Amino acid sequence: MALRINDEIPNLHVTTDLGEYDLHDWIGEDWAILFSHPKDFTPVCTTEFGAVAQLSDEWAKRGTKVMGISVDGVKEHKSWKSDIEKTAGASAGFPIIADEGLEVAKALDMLPADAYLPDGRTPADSATVRSVFIVAPNKKVQLMMTYPMSVGRNFAEVLRALDALQKTYGAPLATPANWETGKDVIVALSLDDAAAAEKYGALDIKLPYLRYAKDPA
Repeated sequence: MALRINDEIPNLHVTTDLGEYDLHDWIGEDWAILFSHPKDFTPVCTTEFGAVAQLSDEWAKRGTKVMGISVDGVKEHKSWKSDIEKTAGASAGFPIIADEGLEVAKALDMLPADAYLPDGRTPADSATVRSVFIVAPNKKVQLMMTYPMSVGRNFAEVLRALDALQKTYGAPLATPANWETGKDVIVALSLDDAAAAEKYGALDIKLPYLRYAKDPA
């Protein structure tokens, strides 16, 4: 079954290098980021998981939990984390799901239902397991990004997108292209001009359908 934005994340029972979890219980009332990769001990993914480790304080500031996903096992994850921490200079304190049976990769629509891991596999056999999912406290997927193996993920962009999602979550707001915290936001058309001005202050009306307001933060 395909997974789309605003779908509820499957409440999978997962085994990680830090123990077992039901995803919904692990998310709790927080935001969550799930990020996957096709194989441990690979160069690009080592730098990516290191970037996530370096941002641990930033995730915490935003009330956000992070969890990795890999189609390798717990033993490999524990060993690989020493490489991640060595190259990143930061503790990789987040759990990594051991998805050797591909249940998670298939449930999150990263691999087809008939996918399997052949003997002597390489990362190319699970190349599409390179996605980022941002999940809101209501357990619904808010954003998905998928990258090829040759392009390292930009976790500064993931952080920026998380800020934008948290800014607009449950509010009649959107963010324009290249938005960053503190910049003007777009007021939704569900509010007329008077209601928008009452709620967010003076408007900068570029077009009847494009109205900016100061960041309500």
